[in-house]
Amino acid sequence: MADQAARFAEQKRTNNKRALDIEDGVYDPSTLKGKRVLVTGANRGVGLALCTELKDIGAVVIGVCRKSSPELAALQVAQIVEGIDVMNTACMQKMVDEIISTGALDVVVNNAGYFYEPEEKIDSLNFEEELKMIDICALGPLRITAALVNAGLVASGGKVAMITSQGGSIAWRDVQNPDGGDYGHHMSKAASNMAGKLLSKELKKKGITVTMLHPGFNKTEMTAKYAEIWEVEGAVDGSVGAKRVLHEIGQMSLEKTGLFINCEDGLLIPW
Repeated sequence: MADQAARFAEQKRTNNKRALDIEDGVYDPSTLKGKRVLVTGANRGVGLALCTELKDIGAVVIGVCRKSSPELAALQVAQIVEGIDVMNTACMQKMVDEIISTGALDVVVNNAGYFYEPEEKIDSLNFEEELKMIDICALGPLRITAALVNAGLVASGGKVAMITSQGGSIAWRDVQNPDGGDYGHHMSKAASNMAGKLLSKELKKKGITVTMLHPGFNKTEMTAKYAEIWEVEGAVDGSVGAKRVLHEIGQMSLEKTGLFINCEDGLLIPW
């Protein structure tokens, strides 16, 4: 536990430095130029930031969401696929039908997520919301990935990035949640990590790489309930967070499939 606490302290010290490094040359966007990249949850937050950066570097961006936003529409990405609820299995065929005519994908970024706002404790559990988080954050990426792979839209050499969270690390709960709480969020991320790990094993036979990525602490609507600690904990603007994520996607390879990576420092997160 002492080792974990020391790791967190070092991580906080390095976060801002790595943000500068990403801006100043570590990040090589050329690896994604011209690639067909699908992003779920593309209409806001980290998803919108990813679409913005991908468009800027010359990727062919397919934004998938329940409903587009003025910000996403203004980007004029290659394709916006609306009406896709990752909790609804029937939506998956609609997504495939709209994408299949434009060609296979090089990268799938499973970004869509949900975070119930109130902090849960044993006397204030909301099981309906917990199931919703698990459905969106764990089963959602599985639905998306299965539909695309089964339709032949992710070929050998393709990449599937699971935007998950260090909140899914059971080992780190001793330091990050010494008093417990927030059950649904952490359970959903642990389930997402398991889905990604199992996908990495199965899809390796098809030549498809799967990596779980913690995007870091980003200043978004989803993390606004923690706004009072944004600066203390080193939260960054979504544009920096997007570069961190895309940097790690560029590093993905079949030889390293199935890893759980912290985009803040590029290091492995313990399960």
